[in-house]
Amino acid sequence: MNRSFIQFRRALVTALLLVVPSVAGAQAPAQTPPTAAQGQSGNLQPATREAQALPSLAPLVDSVKTAVVNVDVQARGGGGPRGSEENPLFDRFFGGGRKEQLRQGAGSGFIIEPTGIVLTNNHVVEDAVSITVRLDDGRSFPATVVGRDPLTDVALVKLKEKVEGLPTVKLGDSDALRVGDWVVAIGNPFGLASSVSLGIVSARARDIGAGPYDEFLQTDAAINPGNSGGPLFNMKGEVVGINTAIVGGGTGIGFAVPSNLVKALLPQLEKEGSVTRAWLGVGIQDLTRDLAGALKLPVTEGAILTQVNANTPASKAGLKVDDVITAIDGRAVASSGQLTRTVALKRPGTSSTLTVFRDGKKQDVKVTLGTRPDIEGVASRKSAGEEEQESSRRVGVSLQNLDARTAQQAGFSERQGALVTDVVPGSPADRASLEPGMVVVEANRKQVNNADDLAKAIRAAPAGSTLLLRVATPGGGRLLRALRVP
Repeated sequence: MNRSFIQFRRALVTALLLVVPSVAGAQAPAQTPPTAAQGQSGNLQPATREAQALPSLAPLVDSVKTAVVNVDVQARGGGGPRGSEENPLFDRFFGGGRKEQLRQGAGSGFIIEPTGIVLTNNHVVEDAVSITVRLDDGRSFPATVVGRDPLTDVALVKLKEKVEGLPTVKLGDSDALRVGDWVVAIGNPFGLASSVSLGIVSARARDIGAGPYDEFLQTDAAINPGNSGGPLFNMKGEVVGINTAIVGGGTGIGFAVPSNLVKALLPQLEKEGSVTRAWLGVGIQDLTRDLAGALKLPVTEGAILTQVNANTPASKAGLKVDDVITAIDGRAVASSGQLTRTVALKRPGTSSTLTVFRDGKKQDVKVTLGTRPDIEGVASRKSAGEEEQESSRRVGVSLQNLDARTAQQAGFSERQGALVTDVVPGSPADRASLEPGMVVVEANRKQVNNADDLAKAIRAAPAGSTLLLRVATPGGGRLLRALRVP
């Protein structure tokens, strides 16, 4: 029996060896690597054919990447230990050798108008002394901030030189995105220009605690430092978000400002340079199922009024504490955050209808929206001080008013003037031998009382003209400087 069984196995193996080669012959491309001749004739392995059948993102990337730019920034900040803001020149005057430092930064952006209008993040250009926009083709242009909104981290930048016909991309509909849709991020991570990454929309309307109007798109497309301000594209090549934030620790979680929010802000940023928002004047929290049950409500989503401030649009409209808002102008309100964002996107003075549940009963309340107070002090940042910085950036110098304490410590006989705090290397101010610690007391033989006076003189000077400056130095010295205005 054993001998017969062994003979049977040998016969079976022989039969299989005779069959397999014939099968292998039928599947030759899958079993043997193609020769050079086979490669030239177009014969491919099945796996290769399958890979080639997968869609490539190259056409999409080629169609949009020329409109993605690098944004290089020199900005004020990061000058030293705590307390240096009060007197950034103290150590310099008294042997420390430290002054307020210029922060070097690099981000991304994208061109939305062929004349050189660029969208980016506010945090990329905030406190910028100089901005340089570098195009995909290698060209570089100086740029200036047209408008910015710190509360949503959006900024609009324009190239200073007259240009036309630049490549552009358009803003798409971020509301049409679904979780799981493919998206592509292009930007300048770690200085690696035109880097492309692919991912999906991981979540929508994320509140990450960055501000009162958070509704970020979450994506797993690779976003790293330097991607800030760059575009997030859908598969149509439309920008559906501005890449803004990441979760630390290499987690691969990134966030983008949705394009529909950006579109709502653009008109104000272009015309006014900032965003004015509508306001109700209430304290709110989310309605939960438990709270809905306790309040005996037939709905489980909305915003509960926890406070109604006196002399506000809400109080004037007759809204009360514990009212629950479930819609505004027919648009459903599912949470307190959604109510905040919806109201903020309306113009002050707008008349709106609120759908309200009070004591379990539904009613409509008419309200005329007011202007949101500048709680965060955003508007005050774009004040005379910011305007004077904008003028001083023209010549590459940062200024502040000379205060009595600094004057006394530094040995100035003057008690007023424009104190030079920073000079950009290679700038007109640098070429005029202006230095941090000097105080400008005259411009074209007119007295300079503060930084604003000098900023106005710079702003009013024709291009190519020269300002004659009289400067004071620590210890009481006086010098003349010729500042050529570009």
